[in-house]
Amino acid sequence: MELALFDFDHTITNADSYSRFLRRVATPEQRARAWWLVGPWLAAYRLRLITAARIRARVTALVFNGRHADDIALLASGYARDALPAMVRPEMLEQIRWHQTQGHTVAVVSASIDLYLRPWCEQHGLQLICNQLEAREGRMTGHYAGGDCGPGKVARIRQRFDLSRYTRIHAYGDSREDKPMLALAHDRWYRGKPVER
Repeated sequence: MELALFDFDHTITNADSYSRFLRRVATPEQRARAWWLVGPWLAAYRLRLITAARIRARVTALVFNGRHADDIALLASGYARDALPAMVRPEMLEQIRWHQTQGHTVAVVSASIDLYLRPWCEQHGLQLICNQLEAREGRMTGHYAGGDCGPGKVARIRQRFDLSRYTRIHAYGDSREDKPMLALAHDRWYRGKPVER
């Protein structure tokens, strides 16, 4: 058996699907406050002073805390249907299909959220490891259920799959958060290029 692991944003897609989803679902008030509350954090992230996980946690709390879970789920369903197809790189979808025709187990491993990734993955017959937004009594808390998947991709992969059962592992990624996942693989692709072991 063989296993193929794909990061989603900037690997399968040509854009950051999560930031685009956040912009789509943010209220006008949240958008107006975003520059003051998030702008300095974005600058720090670009200077590599803070991690992707920290900026992701901040904007997730800002946009989702207190929102109705059903409203966000409805927006996410429409986003998966209407926006994601245009972001997907045709060559990566072809690579996914190649793995499937070989009988490989194929999974998306992403720090983006299940509300829009799950319908997309189900449509394409893919397994999914990703972030889930926490909700209590019908409202979002602004936190991830079970913590942020981004820095913990390897742990989540090991929880889902017995890696010793696979004769070969393939991994595709584009960021620092993906490098530990790539280290699990026999065949590694980073930003579209093969990486030697």
